[in-house]
Amino acid sequence: MYAEERQQVILDRARARGRVDVAALAEEFAVTTETIRRDLTALERHGVLRRVHGGAIPVERLGFEPAIATREGVMTTEKERIAKAALALLPEEGTILLDAGTTTAKMADLLPLDRELTVVTHSVNIALMLTSRPNLTVMLVGGRLRSRTLATVDAWALQALKDSFVEVAFIATNGLSSERGLTTPDPAEAMVKRAAIGAARRCVLLADHTKIGNDHFARFADLADIETLITDSGIDSAVAEELEAAGPRVVIV
Repeated sequence: MYAEERQQVILDRARARGRVDVAALAEEFAVTTETIRRDLTALERHGVLRRVHGGAIPVERLGFEPAIATREGVMTTEKERIAKAALALLPEEGTILLDAGTTTAKMADLLPLDRELTVVTHSVNIALMLTSRPNLTVMLVGGRLRSRTLATVDAWALQALKDSFVEVAFIATNGLSSERGLTTPDPAEAMVKRAAIGAARRCVLLADHTKIGNDHFARFADLADIETLITDSGIDSAVAEELEAAGPRVVIV
């Protein structure tokens, strides 16, 4: 097995189990512990694992919020599939909201050129991505800018969303579970996400399977607030049924 193949398996193990152990991996792959440590170091440099004593934990399981540059390199293929599937839920015309997030950013990049839409967003990078599109009117929500997510938050953002109405909001999340609903590490970000959901006729959640089962500090929505969840095929079928029973239609791509 090549190093790249072994590292992919290690990453899959970490995401499935929540943690991997150096000694156990060395035994499983019949390699030295030093080889496994090099693998973990390589994965940490890619921003998908964080080294801990004796092993590693996937970044999705950590209590801190990874920077946007780190998250952009994680689950890219799955996020692309989710973003493409979300295009089917766009209205023919009118106003949509794109929440701050790496999957919603991929959707922004894929928005069709032949549809007249107004796009409301509190994500600076999404707004900049769309400024050159002649068929789109971009409404950037103001407020304090969080450098970690490039999203605007606090009172200005909340007031703008309170006075807005959109046909559909495409929402991102750091975590979701049937017990806790939708959660994110930062309370200010949670308040804006809650306001975005409140401004929409219907809400679509874009979340790859690594977000499912994770609970973060600040809850901003219940699953019943979401009409459709689009996720990837890495989700366990029993978990998908459990989430669907809590409210949203689950679309697996």
